[in-house]
Amino acid sequence: MQTKHYDVIIAGGAAAGSASAYFLTANPDFKGSVLVVEKDFSYQYCATALSAASIRHQFSTPENIAMSQFGTQFLRRFGSVLAVDGQQPDAAFHEGGYLFLASAAGMEVLLENHRTQKALDVDVALLTPGQLATRFPWLNTSDLAAGSLGLSGEGWLDAYGMMQGFRKKAIAQGARYIEDEVVDVQRQGRRITGVTLNDGTALQCGTLINTAGTGGPRLARQAGIALPVESRKRCVFYFQCPTVIAGCPMVIDPSGAYFRPEGQGFICGISPAESNDPECFDFDVEHELFDETLWPLLAARVPAFEAIRCTRSWAGHYDMNTLDHNVIIGAHPDIENLLFANGFSGHGMQQSPAVGRALSELVTYGKFQTLDLSRMGWARILNNNLIIEKNIV
Repeated sequence: MQTKHYDVIIAGGAAAGSASAYFLTANPDFKGSVLVVEKDFSYQYCATALSAASIRHQFSTPENIAMSQFGTQFLRRFGSVLAVDGQQPDAAFHEGGYLFLASAAGMEVLLENHRTQKALDVDVALLTPGQLATRFPWLNTSDLAAGSLGLSGEGWLDAYGMMQGFRKKAIAQGARYIEDEVVDVQRQGRRITGVTLNDGTALQCGTLINTAGTGGPRLARQAGIALPVESRKRCVFYFQCPTVIAGCPMVIDPSGAYFRPEGQGFICGISPAESNDPECFDFDVEHELFDETLWPLLAARVPAFEAIRCTRSWAGHYDMNTLDHNVIIGAHPDIENLLFANGFSGHGMQQSPAVGRALSELVTYGKFQTLDLSRMGWARILNNNLIIEKNIV
């Protein structure tokens, strides 16, 4: 029996994988077949579904800014572009903005980031403590030196809805999806020739794309590549406040805590210290994180939050690039037809449109065309020429 061949096999069908399938099948210059292998069609444990589902332009790395700017452009026309049989998907994109707050200790970084962002046409404004107090009267500004507010293009959305929009459109354009997992990779010299699925099926491929999230390192090892990515747990808490907090953006406190509106309440979270952030695969919520760390920080920043009540919480995982917290995209120099998009470190959902487009270009043309992401490739990892993103949330 002849082994089935696909021109492109995508391992992992959440945001980045489905965006890649969409952009490949939408490209008139790509004439091949696409198979997406996704281990769980419910997507209940994937980072896309469990993330804080936000998009921002306020990064310190130009490529991260450009990727999210494209993400915003795409989201603004999301429904019309991804319509299937007249039905338009809705990513529920709300341009509520990001507000990065800085104490005196953080001013230098805030100003440096602001210069980078303005040079790339990010619609952002620096606000004094007085301006912050006027615009957000519910905010305690007594210990602040400034705030950086995104005026347009930033906000939050339905990440699951965005991913499903990509998925359904890709299928309508000819991509095939199967519920399974790549458990082995066949390699001959500098090329991947095929994969084996968990059910024993053997498939041949022209190109293999690794968008497997926290499963990415295992897939890379099967091809003989060490991918510096680990699974890091993040907890998200939903709370309600009896006081109206009008015009609230996504607020990033100097402590690292964040909060933003969600429905009739808010969601919040905070990243642990690097010394207390081991690789983790369980989904147990660390409830003491809210009670002992987040609540005091939130109440100090917004006095009305003293009376909040946490009613729901969940945990998800980032595929964390342990070296510089930026995505690794493109081929490893040892294997020409295995493309990586791993180590998003919490930015995968917002960067998925740009990354999907970039991967489709690498497959179709052998190079980036619309946005040069060469600096985000393997060379910086192998040469220890890291790109440190300063705005990690």
